[in-house]
Parts: sequence; C-alpha cells; structure tokens
Amino acid sequence: MKKAIHPKYSDKAKASCACGATFEVGSTLFEIKVEICSQCHPFYTGNEKVLDTAGRVDRFNKRRLAGAKAGK
Repeated sequence: MKKAIHPKYSDKAKASCACGATFEVGSTLFEIKVEICSQCHPFYTGNEKVLDTAGRVDRFNKRRLAGAKAGK
C-alpha cells in the first residue's frame, strides 16, 4: 500500500446525538453529529408503534383464516 494517502483513524472520535447523548466511536472524522441514536430511537427504547393503515392486517388475517377453513 502507498503511504500517506489514507486518512488518520481515531478510536476516540466523539459522536453526539440531537437528544444530548455522546459516545466515542472509531472514525476518520474527529467529531460526528447524528440526529438519532440507540438511546432515543423508538425501536431500541421500546416506544415503537406499529401502524395498521386501513385495517390491512385484519383483512389479511380474515382471508387467511377463510382460506384455511375452506381447505379443510
């Protein structure tokens, strides 16, 4: 490999989130700003909501059950 063409890598890069959380990561940048992290993301915090638009899940389950009863 050629020398002096790669950016400097730092194990102590600071990442800061919009929620106020900060943590250290490895990166070629020394400071990283993110909008969402594992401390405020709904999937990781347990606040995730499943949206059922127009009852699609219910309609699917009705068709599936109707098909299973007709097949017996």
